[in-house]
Order: sequence, then C-alpha cells, then structure tokens
Amino acid sequence: MLEEGAQDDLVKDGAHIAEPNEGDRERNRAVPDPVASSRSIAQRAVSPCITIGGMHALTLRAGRDAYALLRERGLRAEDIDIIPAASGGAKWLALAGLDRYLFGEFLQHSRQRPMHLIGSSIGSWRMACLAQRDPVAALGRGHRAYIYEQRYTPKPSTAEVSAVLGRALDLMLGPTGVDEILSHPWARLHVITAEGRGLAASGQRSLLMAGMGLAVAGNLVSRRALALVMRRWIFNSTGGETPFAHIADLPTRHASLTRENTRDVLLASGAIPLLVDGVRIPGMVGGMHWDGGVLDYHVDLDFGPGDGLVLYPHFYPHVVPGWFDKSLAWRRAGGANFRRALLMAPSPEFVATLPGAKIPDRRDFYTMPEAERLRRWQAVVDASAALGDELHELIESGRIAERIQIWDK
Repeated sequence: MLEEGAQDDLVKDGAHIAEPNEGDRERNRAVPDPVASSRSIAQRAVSPCITIGGMHALTLRAGRDAYALLRERGLRAEDIDIIPAASGGAKWLALAGLDRYLFGEFLQHSRQRPMHLIGSSIGSWRMACLAQRDPVAALGRGHRAYIYEQRYTPKPSTAEVSAVLGRALDLMLGPTGVDEILSHPWARLHVITAEGRGLAASGQRSLLMAGMGLAVAGNLVSRRALALVMRRWIFNSTGGETPFAHIADLPTRHASLTRENTRDVLLASGAIPLLVDGVRIPGMVGGMHWDGGVLDYHVDLDFGPGDGLVLYPHFYPHVVPGWFDKSLAWRRAGGANFRRALLMAPSPEFVATLPGAKIPDRRDFYTMPEAERLRRWQAVVDASAALGDELHELIESGRIAERIQIWDK
C-alpha cells in the first residue's frame, strides 16, 4: 500500500507492480487470465443492440469534422490517423475490453499510411501494447501484473517503487517488445515525458517538493507557468517525422526512440514525482525526466490538420489538460483540439454497474483489503468486455453516428 500524506496531494495515479513472492506465485497459478476471462473475439455475434440493463455502455463524443466523416463513412480503421491515451493509473483496467477489441481486431488490418500513437504515463504503456506484434497478449500481461502482482512494504521508498515499476514494464514488454515497437509496420509510438527544470530537476526530495509546489501555484494562474518547472519531451519511433512537431503551447522537444532508450523513456513517462525516482535518458546530456502526465494528463494537444480521425478511447467523457488541473473545474478541454476526434468512454450508466459504482483508482489501495481490491479489479476487467462488444455492434450496424454527441465547446 502506498503511503498517504502530503506527497499524495502532489502526485498522480501510477502503475505500480511488485514482484510476488513464491507463495504468491503458487496462488496466482489459479488466478483467472484477464484475457481468457472475456468472451473470445471469434465468438462475438452482432446483436441488434447491446446494452447493460437497457442502458448503453459507451458515451461517444465527436468534433464537427469527425462527426461529418462518421456520418458519411461510419468508423473505419483506415481513416484513423492518431490515437491519444491518457494518464490515470488503475483506470486503464476499465478500458480493458475496449482495448482488446480495438487493438486485437478492429485495428489489425493492413494500412497504407502510419498510425500515430501518443500517450503519457499508463497511456504510453497502453500504446506500447498496441505497437507490439500481439497487442492482446501484451495487454493481458499488463492487466494480470497490475491486478495480481502489486506488493509493497508499508512505506516504500522511491527506489523500491522504481524497481517495482521497472519489473512491471519488463513483464509487459516481454523479451522482444522493444524491437517489435521499433519495427512495427504501421504503428508509430510517441511517448510524453516531463523534463524537470530548476528545482524540479533535482532528485533531492525537499527541492523537488518545492519545485512541485511552485508548479501548483503557477498553474493556478496559467498552464504556461508550468514551463518554469517542466519541459515537455515527445520521444517517437517515426525516425524523425512526427505530426506533433508544431506543438508550442508549452516548451516541447522531440527525440527518437531507440533500442537503447525505449524502456527508459517508458519508465520515465510513469515516474511520478516524490513517489518514483526520476529517470535520465541514455544518450542525452543531463535532464531528469518525470511522469508525462504532470504536463499532459489527458493529452489535450493540437492534433493538427488532416483528413483522418483522432480516435480517443478514454476513461471519462471529458479531458483534463494537466495533472494539477484535476481539481480546477474550469480547466477542462474545449472542442478546439478535438474537431476531428471521436472520444469513447464508459457511460455513467455502465460505471454504475461496476463494483462500488466506480472506475478503479489508486485510492483502492487505501480503502479496501487486498482480497477485495483484487476481486473488484478483476470484475471490472471482465465487465469491460461489454464496451468492446457495443462498439463492435455499432461499427458493424453502421449506426455509430446516431449515438454521437457533438463536441464543439
């Protein structure tokens, strides 16, 4: 269990997975496989309307340009140019069934042009699964580790949490994941990190805490004030060509993902300040890199012009720009950056059917016994198959545009 205290107000949800002991391994042999526990893709049949107790499982929002395209053509894999993925720690479990359908079936077709995947923190890990040869297997490894192999001492040090996070990442990537990401025929991975500046460049706890305090205060005035504390980096597997080169809302630099740095970049993207050690990227001079979600919590970026779609599977029907904006009700993304985006999220009615009527989050470590947390999180993964089923039905029936709410504000 992570320590509750002052640091909890400064850091975001994270993906922490610990190595099980031998007794845990014996017990986990009987644990259900998150992938196998859902209905097989091959067994899915198109039904007239898939609902949960008469309620829709998905909320769909689309910008004006996306809506026009979807009304004309429906949702087609070949029309998708970009997939963003948000930070959010345990919340990714609520998207398990949707990701399995998208990653394992809908998007697995030959393409004539690249698809750009961009994420921060657990979002970058989700996109790293999509960019592997067998994305459903990669998701299964990640879900299983996240649910069943998290173990902590009562007050873990940042070094302990860093080691746990590294083992989790290695499990998700497997022995060949990095090479598969870098050689993927069409998936182009973009990983967001936040490089510390000034006090936030320090690994010393007191200085780092002061730097985060400055970030909180400055962000109340303007998101641009975060530039005094952090600089955005976008590492990509495109070989240098990136559709995000124009981004200038915050200081932004770009670099290539390589065999030598991909693991460290992914680790850095989830390096929560004050909970995890910052990461120095191999081959780069200086620079302590932290969780990309500090700056880009839900990835509210200008996705640029284009004829294709931005497909955004998300935990919520709204977008929060940065982590420090979570408690600022007025700081929500408008429709300007999402004019060609289709956002899909679990509906409030679907969330109400989940254990505790909520999406999993880090507070579950503090509020329930471990056995209850394991049971609930597995139940969420199982229930999330309904999201993929409903999207499949909407695509196959050609009725997806009928369900869309226009996103223009």
